[in-house]
Amino acid sequence: AAGGGIPQYALAKLGIEEAHRISRGEQVRIAVIDSGVDATHPELAGVIESSFDTVSGQPVRPEDGESHGTGMASAIFAHAMLKGVAPQALLLTARAFAPPQPGASGNQGTSFQVLKGLDWAVAQRAKVLNLSFAGPRDPVVGDVLAAAVQRGAIPIAAAGNAGPASPPLFPASDPNVIAVTGLDEGNRVFAMANRGRHIAVAAPGVDVLVAQPQAGYGLTTGTSVATAHVSGVVALMAARDPGLTLARARAILAGTASDLGAPGPDAEFGAGLVNPRAALSRLPQARPLTN
Repeated sequence: AAGGGIPQYALAKLGIEEAHRISRGEQVRIAVIDSGVDATHPELAGVIESSFDTVSGQPVRPEDGESHGTGMASAIFAHAMLKGVAPQALLLTARAFAPPQPGASGNQGTSFQVLKGLDWAVAQRAKVLNLSFAGPRDPVVGDVLAAAVQRGAIPIAAAGNAGPASPPLFPASDPNVIAVTGLDEGNRVFAMANRGRHIAVAAPGVDVLVAQPQAGYGLTTGTSVATAHVSGVVALMAARDPGLTLARARAILAGTASDLGAPGPDAEFGAGLVNPRAALSRLPQARPLTN
């Protein structure tokens, strides 16, 4: 059960209650580069440290809160009726995707807006970069991700929802991210998830209960919310080890995951379902936090 007693199968599957006895993601900055986040939602009250709209250059306005960004943020930070994976982390929201134009589907964003969001997040000293989007490769974005990792950031990216026959999408296929796929309650991979050897790990991603704008709630499905869960897990780890690197985080997540599908890492599940408690057990005792 969650904060308000609402069952959240995703948290039970991740063993979050046990993990929270060790870490709640205290003071770790997580940048959610997405559509607008509704900062007025009770689940997100008080967690946003800073926000930036890559279109206007201003802080995100509450009225620009959209369902995707709000849902992803709540999977990590919820602390009212729901419980997020890293409720004591600090949220940086970068709005890089806007609602679709009439006749189009899905939120629309450009590489330039994503670049601006990444640059801003790194300047704000984000430790975890949640990238719940997928599309064609962009070499310039790849360069920025490499530079962010050099500065200690850990990017987590969604495998994508283009189906098993799709070629690998970006940024999940970039070497400087941890690529995540989604599972349902029965540990079956989401039918429309992209496959590929680049997928590192899996997390719950089907019919996940999240916050929606205007104090609403709803179910979301896709590799996006699975990615948000893993971003939260990495924040739990970084709260214990502020020097955590991308390579170490990836190795620990893969090395402690519960294997699914064919034995060993595979193109469908990666190394398997992330295990936050086991991952945390591989880290040193908590150190004093420094700015």
